[in-house]
Amino acid sequence: MKKLRVVFAVMFALVSAFGLAQAAEEQLILATGGTAGTYYPFGGSLAKIWNTKIPGMNVTAQSTGASGENVRLVNKKEAELALVQSDTLDFAFNAKETFKEPLTAMKAIAVLYPEIIQVVVRADGPAKTFADLKGMKVGVGAPGSGTEANFRQLMDVYGLPKDAVSAQYLSFSESGEQFKDKHIDAFLVTAGIPNAAIMDISSQHDIRILNISEDMIKKLMEKYPFLAPAKIPANTYKGQSEDVSTVAVNAVLIVNADIKDDVVYNLTKALFENQPELAAAHAKGKELNLATAVKGVSIPFHPGAVKYYKEKGVMK
Repeated sequence: MKKLRVVFAVMFALVSAFGLAQAAEEQLILATGGTAGTYYPFGGSLAKIWNTKIPGMNVTAQSTGASGENVRLVNKKEAELALVQSDTLDFAFNAKETFKEPLTAMKAIAVLYPEIIQVVVRADGPAKTFADLKGMKVGVGAPGSGTEANFRQLMDVYGLPKDAVSAQYLSFSESGEQFKDKHIDAFLVTAGIPNAAIMDISSQHDIRILNISEDMIKKLMEKYPFLAPAKIPANTYKGQSEDVSTVAVNAVLIVNADIKDDVVYNLTKALFENQPELAAAHAKGKELNLATAVKGVSIPFHPGAVKYYKEKGVMK
């Protein structure tokens, strides 16, 4: 009987310890983007790094409508982490554009990589510049997405009224399918390069990526200072024989402001200390850079991330 009591006591201790371990596990949702964009696969690579390198960490990458939806998910605590364009962050935090009230329950963790605005048309079509899209059906991104905001910024600077283009509010994958079937004439993608949706189309159809002239880039940057000049190198996509000049925003990792400092510190540390592994898992990981991780973001950084950056000397 005594032996039996000892066995039960040991079993109870083991079950209790297991229960405590389960309770201690950090369950986080990472809001990403559509499955044909860069956010979703890159988010999966981030989650794998965190889950394998941080004890007790369980991050799940979730497909979403991208930037606009992501800031709302994080502010409503329906996701703890998210990937968001830097311009959308600015709009949400300061109640601009489609955001009617400030969303401030979020903090930045890191700038991840530049997101390039890419305007795709048919190679044999008449459109040579963005202004030539007048009268065309254009996939402009999911409603409220960062891509849609970029479309409106381009319309503004090129002096095109809202009704000059028949805007189709489509995700990247939906735009790709509609473009293949000739239901739309052009579409925008704001994402890292190369983009999966554009690569898929260029393998089957001849396309052109519209060039933005130097003077228009200057106007865009003057009016929208979160935009920066960017190049799409020749041969990024099939049939693209020359560099394309355009503009870019930044992809930023954000977190709900209430997440504990030590959790965010560990996420930040694991992100940068496993950068080679992240780069091997996804091409965008090669562009992660500690020196630029705190530049180009208009919202405050989370104290947990700040602690790591101060240790590394990139923040004072």
